[in-house]
Amino acid sequence: MNIVDELITRMVEFDRGDAKRIQHFLKVHSLCKYMGTMEGLDGDALRTLEITAVLHDIGVIPAEREFGTCAGPYQEKLGPPIAMAMLDEVCHGKNSAEYRVSPEARERIRYLIGHHHTYDHIEGLDYRILVEADFLVNLYEKSSSGNDICAALCSIFRTETGRSLCRKMFGIGI
Repeated sequence: MNIVDELITRMVEFDRGDAKRIQHFLKVHSLCKYMGTMEGLDGDALRTLEITAVLHDIGVIPAEREFGTCAGPYQEKLGPPIAMAMLDEVCHGKNSAEYRVSPEARERIRYLIGHHHTYDHIEGLDYRILVEADFLVNLYEKSSSGNDICAALCSIFRTETGRSLCRKMFGIGI
């Protein structure tokens, strides 16, 4: 087992009984991995993105408990410390390189989880891919209208892979 697989196992347990949330993060992870590869992220950046994708919505349940809503700002506020605690638990006592997460990678994971619903000032290909992958999954899960999908395609999607996926998934000829 590697760090990403172990985090998936932990997140499935964290979201136990909520198939929709489990399906969501698994789809976002899969899209991030594919898009990151297609867009040329290097090994370390791709690994950091994969870890982030698995953990990106870890603040949903705590936000619902504390605020009665899973709105993006509450997820962004509550998610990072919980994600870092889970990451620490998974890495604790493991000395292999597979389980080492540099301070820079940890900070990037924390930042991305804390900003993945913030769409202005997206900086970095990893951030862009996370937002686009999450949008693709959310557009599908919410059965978004053609107008909403076109609006997202025009305003959110910037990577060639994300734009292509959006067009092909939803049959848009833009």
